[in-house]
Amino acid sequence: MPIIKSAKKAARQTEKRTANNQQIKKSIKSALKAFKANPTTATLSKIQSEYDKAAKKGLIKKNTASRRKAAVAKFAKNADVKLTKATKSVEKAEAKIEKATKTTATRAKKAVKTAEKKVEKTVKDVEKKIEEATK
Repeated sequence: MPIIKSAKKAARQTEKRTANNQQIKKSIKSALKAFKANPTTATLSKIQSEYDKAAKKGLIKKNTASRRKAAVAKFAKNADVKLTKATKSVEKAEAKIEKATKTTATRAKKAVKTAEKKVEKTVKDVEKKIEEATK
């Protein structure tokens, strides 16, 4: 056990870093298992993303991540997974369209409500003016 204050802090930091690194490794392994069980473009992009994150955080080297991603891509190619940029861009576009549709529908509902409120207010104002004029 460390006695010096800085050594104690270093030990705490090491424990946290080790836990984080183990979590990242676990997510890589689970993503790889999911991909091998069901090779699709979604699971492929997930595993490649996990390798990129690990390389970015320094858990594995950049070339190691690249080599493993290439091996996964080769496995995907043998499994006849379509990996074109066009399909990826189509999937992204579909997601954006779905999100835009949802937001547009919500905005339209809000616009209708505000328009109804304005109409009700003007109707009330007109009714008041009519009542004042008849008095």
